[in-house]
Amino acid sequence: MVSTDNELTTAQRRDFLERANRQSATIGQTLSETITVGDDDLPLEEFLIETRKVEGIPDDAKALVRETERELTAERARLVERLETAPIDREDGERIVETIVGIDRALNALRSLRRDGFAAETQSASLDDHKRWLEFMDSIRR
Repeated sequence: MVSTDNELTTAQRRDFLERANRQSATIGQTLSETITVGDDDLPLEEFLIETRKVEGIPDDAKALVRETERELTAERARLVERLETAPIDREDGERIVETIVGIDRALNALRSLRRDGFAAETQSASLDDHKRWLEFMDSIRR
């Protein structure tokens, strides 16, 4: 592929794809405050902090968590496809890789939540905590 204007070369595109698909891509990377998923901004830093606080997924949030995972996975695939085939420049490539890494961090956080029911201490969590969690998950999907 011959570079026209500022479009990525084949080697640059390959390098971006390797960075985006590297298993350790999220390790040691600076965390963006937000990432853009579709047309929406995801408050990534807040999302990761909130998921660390959750001991398990409330039964009434399981469908929302699965849907959020599906949407993030679909957005990741769309971005990888764009990185593979779209006419983009280096700056766009950097932005896309950063977003993919952010999505991977969010997916890792969701997947690390305990899927089995609540432990005894978790069952004593207040209804307000569950409501806040649901509102937060719902805000991500908007």
